[in-house]
Amino acid sequence: MGGQKFQYDESGGTFFYFLISFLALLLIPGTYCWWPSADKEDSRRGEAECRCDGCKKKKQLRRSSDSWKGIKRLFIKLILLAGWVALGYLTYRVFQFDYEYANFDPYDILGVKMGAKESEIKKAYRKLTLIYHPDKETGDEKAFMKLTKAYQALTDDESRRNWEKYGNPDGPGAMSFGIALPSWIVEKENSIWVLGLYALVFMVALPTIVGMWWYKSIRYSSNQVLLETIRTYYAFIPLTPFMQLKRVIMLIGASYEFERRFNSEIVERESDNYEVPKLMKQIENLGEKNRERPLCYKYSIKARALIHAHLSRIPLNPETLDRDRMYVIKKCPALINEMINCVVQLIKFSYYSGGESKFIYIETVENCMKLSPMIVQALWEHKSPLLQLPYVTEDTLRCFNNNKRQIRTLIQLARLKNEDRRNMFRFLTDEEYEDVMKVLGRMPYLDFSVKSEVIDDDTSTVYTAGATVTVTCTLWRRNMSILFGDEKGEKVETYEDKNNAKLAAEKVAAQQKPGKKAGKGKQRNERKLIKEQIHANAKKSNSAASTKSKESTGSMILNETPEHTSSEKSNVGNGNISKTQDTNSEDDDDDWEKFQTGANKRDKALEGRSKVSHSVHCPYFPEDKQEYWWVYITDRKSRSLLTAVYHVTELVEKEEIQLKFTAPKWKGVYTFTVCVRSDSYLGFDQMHDIKLDVQEAPEVPTEHPQWQISDDEEESKDDGNSSDGSEFTTDEDVDEEDLNIDPN
Repeated sequence: MGGQKFQYDESGGTFFYFLISFLALLLIPGTYCWWPSADKEDSRRGEAECRCDGCKKKKQLRRSSDSWKGIKRLFIKLILLAGWVALGYLTYRVFQFDYEYANFDPYDILGVKMGAKESEIKKAYRKLTLIYHPDKETGDEKAFMKLTKAYQALTDDESRRNWEKYGNPDGPGAMSFGIALPSWIVEKENSIWVLGLYALVFMVALPTIVGMWWYKSIRYSSNQVLLETIRTYYAFIPLTPFMQLKRVIMLIGASYEFERRFNSEIVERESDNYEVPKLMKQIENLGEKNRERPLCYKYSIKARALIHAHLSRIPLNPETLDRDRMYVIKKCPALINEMINCVVQLIKFSYYSGGESKFIYIETVENCMKLSPMIVQALWEHKSPLLQLPYVTEDTLRCFNNNKRQIRTLIQLARLKNEDRRNMFRFLTDEEYEDVMKVLGRMPYLDFSVKSEVIDDDTSTVYTAGATVTVTCTLWRRNMSILFGDEKGEKVETYEDKNNAKLAAEKVAAQQKPGKKAGKGKQRNERKLIKEQIHANAKKSNSAASTKSKESTGSMILNETPEHTSSEKSNVGNGNISKTQDTNSEDDDDDWEKFQTGANKRDKALEGRSKVSHSVHCPYFPEDKQEYWWVYITDRKSRSLLTAVYHVTELVEKEEIQLKFTAPKWKGVYTFTVCVRSDSYLGFDQMHDIKLDVQEAPEVPTEHPQWQISDDEEESKDDGNSSDGSEFTTDEDVDEEDLNIDPN
């Protein structure tokens, strides 16, 4: 048997396999992830946008700013296509290589059977030579060489024996291991270039790329906000525990994302020296005289002025300040969300520190949340929410207020009849009115339900002091177009109707309280008479003990229905047992559903949270904005936050959120508020009150009945003797005389 040989790939066939594997590993996931799909997004965004002037201007600006993205998409497509072409070419070469260098079979080449005579082999060789000889018209040099080699292998006795025994005319060959690299890599004249390439890639390019990525990543948080900005938030929020809305704007404007030293994308122009002061004169209560650092820096005052101009919809120079405004506004949602996280963390710290730090009011968090829809819609808080619709301005708002009705919310507008609604938009053409209805119909109509319980407790609806209360909020999101069903006579109950009905029910309940008390007294008297009658019948009966037990069971059931006879009592008791079994089975089903729900939630959490929900109509916001929500629980009396703020980013139709907090330490009835706030629209915030009747926590028993060990058992354990009974005793006292135990 021959030895082993290690050799480089001289023909290049093995190296082709390496290149095919390498390209396939890059191209298959790269094409799936990097193939540009912005054309579909643009078409979907075009269907959602209206034809108002703001949306047209936003669309043109996005196209002009994204012009380089078209070149980038084309470049990516060309690279991917070139990679697939190279992969196809290499595959073709490997296929040809395998075909040319297939296993050598002389019998198959000559077309004779194995074990054929030499005369048959010569005859077949002459016949094929006339066909494949290079001098003939049908000649093939490669086929003739293979034919000659096959003839020589079968006519030579030793070669024929080697072929039949080893499958090779030359006999047993050495085992060879091919290295999938061409031989020119290790040639002496190419060593300098190969080493230079290795040094450039692994010693220069790779460390540089990793270092740049690491230096950039350590400067930002998970929300892509500078850590220096977060430190500024943590420093200023405790100074103003009750932070007004304008103070929040000042702090947002002081973010280091707008400072040239920390962000190279910021552009500083000479025109700012006269354009910014001119803009500041148009704004009231800007706070430019504030001397706190960095609130008094030039970049901070400029960013603050641009935010005020955006909220007031002041026209700016499209070549200078308007570009800066769009950049500042684009950064604001992430900064606001990070500020909310900072406030929540400070509230937690003040709670766990036992009052050592300053108390931060819930209004600070809510003012931060109010700023987000204001930024997206370019409106102040006190403005009418109808201004979020296209073609509606301050001058046309008077059309929505007349002697008959006053429309103040978008839900009221959506619930109008088509004729009345069209009459209010009489200043619009049919195409413009169609755009208004399209935008209004795609706005959110949100409804939610709240369920509070104590999980992992036998009595989940009983709230004890210090227990962990779990509040499950289920959000349903539908389009506002479901309220356009007035022509069909349909009516959808909104949360405003529910609140009005709740207030009316409370008024009726307050008026009927005396009557209810009288009714309860009458029911107590009836129950008392029924019990006396049952006890009298029980005394007269002289049945057996078993019958007495049945009658006692029946009497407990007949507290509500005294018409049953004694024979019916046992049937009712059996029915009660069956009902108990049904209840147990239902509880098991509920537990199984809870387990499945928890498993689905865990799987969903592992998959990651999506950032796609519904596109928001926001012509003044420079980018496409998705519709998000905040959910949290507060105590309005103490003005405190009870739970962390949950940011809902994937509400398409339905979303279920669980919020947990600790019940109060003192007994009493408490009212808490579940709040849902939009980060994209004004006028869509909702609140739901929950009442908890907190009971005193049961005392923890110092001695459990099963932990009480008798003295005799202790002595028996000390003596090493085993007892016949159980090693635990019950609460009942044990009589030694009945057990025939000698105390001595």
